[in-house]
Amino acid sequence: MLKRLLAGWLGLTALVVCSLAGAEPAHYKIVTGPERGTYIQIGNDLSKWVAQPAGIDLEVVASKGSAENVQRMRFEPGVKLALVQSDVYQAFIDMANTGNPDAGTTIRPLRLIMPLYDEEINVVVRADSPLKTLADMKDRNISVGLLGSGTAQSATTLYRLMFGQPIPEQNVQHLSNEDALAALIVKKIDVAIIVVGQPANLFNGMKPELLQQLRLLRADPNAPETLRAKQTYFPTTIRQTSYPNWLKEDVPALTVKAFLVTYDYGLRDTVSNLNHFADSLCANFDNLQEHGHPKWKQVKLELPTLVHGWKYYPPVEKHLRACLANRSAAMSAAAATQAAQKPHTPCSEQERLLLLCK
Repeated sequence: MLKRLLAGWLGLTALVVCSLAGAEPAHYKIVTGPERGTYIQIGNDLSKWVAQPAGIDLEVVASKGSAENVQRMRFEPGVKLALVQSDVYQAFIDMANTGNPDAGTTIRPLRLIMPLYDEEINVVVRADSPLKTLADMKDRNISVGLLGSGTAQSATTLYRLMFGQPIPEQNVQHLSNEDALAALIVKKIDVAIIVVGQPANLFNGMKPELLQQLRLLRADPNAPETLRAKQTYFPTTIRQTSYPNWLKEDVPALTVKAFLVTYDYGLRDTVSNLNHFADSLCANFDNLQEHGHPKWKQVKLELPTLVHGWKYYPPVEKHLRACLANRSAAMSAAAATQAAQKPHTPCSEQERLLLLCK
């Protein structure tokens, strides 16, 4: 019954969305992440299941990651959407609040569409490494990811929180995810920090003989370093089922939130197109969860209260909140219908004695 009620309301939205199919599509871009990462797959899902039905030709663009995405979202023509890690977004706001004019110019016009999912912080070492937990990586030679990547921001922030100091300059390497894993195997570095949502093609696409030369460090929940890291990051588990050819058991880890971001647009056509995108996102959310990357199953269609300095994009927020209200009403109606259709159960003798029968 719930599915039928939801389908009835979503069908109205879908009719509006589908009516756009005959019109000339708008050509937009979404900046994502590395070719073998999770962001680019999320971008492909949004292009196929959301933008296309909304009459938008959404080009999925690879990038170094979140910091670069913020810059391109702000300044590159045609880029209307971006995927950004929460700690990177917050770092821009913090820098702007300290008086950095470039950070303020970059971040203040950006707006959020909705939170997505958590990305795991994978701290990788060689299988024969003496390191066991995240606390053991202090003063080691570490690849933190490419400059401009979200991984670089997360890795450096994580280290500073855990150890109360930045990574010593001589210990920092800015390598791509693939190059970092290769450098680990040939013993050029001690640790590679890689932020990517599980399951990631980066690991599942590796040759088994190479993958078995690598291991993940565990986040010890009782270690003071982990407790300090939880000021910004959250505990999670990297599941053995995500990497069945690699992990023998689940690994405790830390995670960071990913957001879908846009700009505070005011042009009528752009506002209209992004509103259609929001309606399509609502109408096709179940398709994303059923057919998209497994991370979509962790996404909730909701708009939680934001921390200071973060803002939703008002036109899209209005459409998504209307969607949420209609979904909630449909669920309530379904529950009421189900209760009304509940089969009558005859009163027991005890219920009759206590005058509980109606």
